[in-house]
Amino acid sequence: MSEKQKQIDAHNQATAEFIGMANTMVNEKGFDMKLVSAALMAASGVYATFTAAGNQGFLAPGGVDRVTDMYKKNLAYIQQRKKEELEAQGLEPKPVAEMQDDPPAGGNES
Repeated sequence: MSEKQKQIDAHNQATAEFIGMANTMVNEKGFDMKLVSAALMAASGVYATFTAAGNQGFLAPGGVDRVTDMYKKNLAYIQQRKKEELEAQGLEPKPVAEMQDDPPAGGNES
């Protein structure tokens, strides 16, 4: 097995473990799914910051931009794969533009 394949397999295993933990939090502990999603994103941001800057540092604006761009590219890749997966099942994928129950970006909540 190539080193690249080992890294892909490890990445997939770690991803599956995070999803399993999130599902346990929702299904067994009663946490709200949106809260768990937000907490996972926050934890990822904290860990990305630690990975780049350690415990005593933080990201400069350029670092924030690089991490944000990485998240954006990864999310776009995940959505493309999800679309392809649905199409392979003979389903017609229907994109959702915004998460339900969230105010539009930049809008007033009152």
